[in-house]
Amino acid sequence: MNAQLQPAGSAYFITKETEKAEARTLAVLVDNEPGVLARVIGLFSGRGYNIDSLTVSETEHEKHLSRITIVTRGTPHVLEQIKHQLERIVPVHRVVDLSVTAQERGQERPLERELAMVKVRGTGEDRVEALRLADAFRAQVIDANTEHFIFEITGRVSKIEQFIAIMKPLGLVEVCRTGVAAMNRGPEGM
Repeated sequence: MNAQLQPAGSAYFITKETEKAEARTLAVLVDNEPGVLARVIGLFSGRGYNIDSLTVSETEHEKHLSRITIVTRGTPHVLEQIKHQLERIVPVHRVVDLSVTAQERGQERPLERELAMVKVRGTGEDRVEALRLADAFRAQVIDANTEHFIFEITGRVSKIEQFIAIMKPLGLVEVCRTGVAAMNRGPEGM
């Protein structure tokens, strides 16, 4: 077989062509110990899966538990493989597909939020326009001088991306994003 036509070593290439790739948000409850995040990330990189967003933080200090929130993309078959492979990692306590859980509850998506800091350079009219747009997006000025602003904005990923796109022609310099934090609605926990 021609080397250019051979599929890469990823599970993305062994799915039915009729299946459509979709984004999913996974919540993974793990022991808070050295090397756990490396094992989780190693699973993704070793199999050629991509991570769109990754956040991790200790959630239960007394129990030494952390929550990893991963946004990834693939066909339903590949996403099931990812979930099952995550469940087999030793320090993993639980894996919940927040996207599927939300759909089962009649909701489009889980609650997802991201924080970004956006640095914009500008003077004159561009400066005034950047401030006006930041106010419209409810972005806070957290640092400013006569040559630049640093805005803090929180919201859905689409809101963050729209704000960044609008700031580009006004003098966007730098963006720092936290990644998605997500949770399902309702009284039940993960």
